Amino acid sequence: MLEIRNLHAAYGKAEVLNGVDISAAPGEVVCLIGRNGVGKSSTMKSIVRDQIAVTGGEILFEGSPLTGLRPHEVIRRGVGYVPEDRRVFASLSVLENLRVPRPVAAQDRRRWSVDEVFALFPQLHDYRHRKAGVMSGGEQQMLSIARALLTCPKLLLLDEPHEGLAPKIAEEVVDAILALKREGVSMIVSEQALNTIRRCADRVHVIDRGATVWAGTVDGFYADPEITRKYLMVQ
Repeated sequence: MLEIRNLHAAYGKAEVLNGVDISAAPGEVVCLIGRNGVGKSSTMKSIVRDQIAVTGGEILFEGSPLTGLRPHEVIRRGVGYVPEDRRVFASLSVLENLRVPRPVAAQDRRRWSVDEVFALFPQLHDYRHRKAGVMSGGEQQMLSIARALLTCPKLLLLDEPHEGLAPKIAEEVVDAILALKREGVSMIVSEQALNTIRRCADRVHVIDRGATVWAGTVDGFYADPEITRKYLMVQ
């Protein structure tokens, strides 16, 4: 579904990615892991062209290059994106936020309705008339995921989905990821929490200093504690 080969990317003249390789198959959950600042978010942004310049390598989605497309064109191709900073429309209600995505008339897409995302996140239904700007960080995260689903994605990108959330709310977000996995939603999740990786991932790609340094199954990842020590623990 997604193939990233030798990806290089930069903010202005500052190169931040210098050899990222990632693949994701249909129905698979792939976790990108690594310490803060190693290039996980930049990889996500490169896929959807979010304020970053791709300077080398390939990004192929269903065999077609995404290079040169504008962000909304990537989304229309079937890539849903939930950025780390959520980016809800603060002055709009939950319902108004969910009405922003344009429907995609594609026969090969899983179509999500507002009622279905309310079933996934019941809190959003309870707060459907509340302004997004007064909601908690966890509620805004749920809203951002729900809004991305309404773009009818074939692949969903989740960048640090429970960063900064209270433990209870973070667990609810993980439960939602598992529910989407059961639905067969393909996902790439930027993550550091070992519990989330263990529960959600099929495969793991470790990023360090802007490059992929390890890739394999989640079982292979946990079979080698040196990977965790070297690339996740604070040194």
